[in-house]
Amino acid sequence: VGGIWFDGMWDKPEADWRLPRTYALIHRLQPGALIVPNHHRAPLPGEDVQTFEQDLPGANTAGFNTREIGTLPLETSLTMNDSWGFNLTDHHFKSTHDLIQDLVKAAGRDANLLLNIGPRPDGTIQPEAVERLHQLGAWLATYGRSIYETRGGPIAPRPWGVTTQRGDTVFVHVLDWPDRMLALPALGARVVRA
Repeated sequence: VGGIWFDGMWDKPEADWRLPRTYALIHRLQPGALIVPNHHRAPLPGEDVQTFEQDLPGANTAGFNTREIGTLPLETSLTMNDSWGFNLTDHHFKSTHDLIQDLVKAAGRDANLLLNIGPRPDGTIQPEAVERLHQLGAWLATYGRSIYETRGGPIAPRPWGVTTQRGDTVFVHVLDWPDRMLALPALGARVVRA
């Protein structure tokens, strides 16, 4: 078992979930397994990743996540439309442009992106999801170096975009050009446009 993703607890916040005992059991039986909670609160002892559902770390635009960011690795979990599982009536798919922006913004905040796809009852994937995955793959084939194996960059996320960094290379992702000029703090290195 590589990881266990706990989903819920918000419907019964006062229940005794016995999390310390459960987490200790998991870590004892499967020491390498990651415990990933989706409880919309600050990380608890024994958890290995902090997840933000339908949101970027600390943003809470969804209205139910915590704004507090702990010291654990971060994850943004998103749906391709409005539903976590297959929903025959949900045709509100996010555009590829929006999904790429979510991917870049997550990477710039030092977070992994978990992109949910709800398969149909027969196991197939809806054409809208397949199309977006192919388009995301094509974008990553060109620009993946600025996402894969990077960390959040030296410039904190701004309204115009984010930075990512791999080694001594900083990638500036301008997602919303602010004006005629984009002023960046000194990076102490040569700037190359890609």
